[in-house]
Amino acid sequence: MDGLFEPRADAAPVPLELIGCEATEPLLVGTQRPRRWTGSWADLLVLDRHGAVMASRPVGLAVTGARPSVLGDGLEDITLTDGGADRPSPAARSIWAEWYQGPPAAPNMWAPYDAQGRAAWLDLTTRAWRVAAPRPDRSGGEYHLDGRFVTDVPGLHCAIAEALLGPGRYFGREWASFSDCLCGGFGVAPPFTMTWHDSEVARRALADAVQDTEDQLSYFEEIVQLLEGRGVTVVLR
Repeated sequence: MDGLFEPRADAAPVPLELIGCEATEPLLVGTQRPRRWTGSWADLLVLDRHGAVMASRPVGLAVTGARPSVLGDGLEDITLTDGGADRPSPAARSIWAEWYQGPPAAPNMWAPYDAQGRAAWLDLTTRAWRVAAPRPDRSGGEYHLDGRFVTDVPGLHCAIAEALLGPGRYFGREWASFSDCLCGGFGVAPPFTMTWHDSEVARRALADAVQDTEDQLSYFEEIVQLLEGRGVTVVLR
């Protein structure tokens, strides 16, 4: 077995360019002495046009260089040595542009995107849930799930959250987190009734998506089973 287990080399850090920064302490100190300042890690907050936080990403605060910004007005362009590994995919660009205008207010705005884009949409709903004020759980009543666009797993969780809480809201992004949400603390808790319209779309699209390889149920069947096991009356139409 000698030579089988060898330490992996750490990936080389990828720099991040911050354009148009209004540098304040302690970042200003780093930009004045970029080669000597190592800094630490911090969250880079992404704001929408109204100033609300729509996303955050960890970045290293080690500064490689700084220069007057191409935007002028006394701003600076700063190069961070390590922009972190948790960066949005190119598929997220259009989603971020849409959310930049403000949280989604209309249903099914996630529907035009593919599975990768819908996953990026769920990323933003997760952040929105973390910064939102907690709401007491509601139980009882009937909710209507628009199943016309549920053609993949991310789309299913976009549609469920929208049915229960409204556009742009979070109620899990995969089986485990969805299961946690059903325990309460996320705005809606069983028992309640969910009428799933056009459910056959998801049944067919998710037929080969299997959550548990032992029971071989499709993801659609697993979600229905989970809902019913938690006291939700599921009406498939």
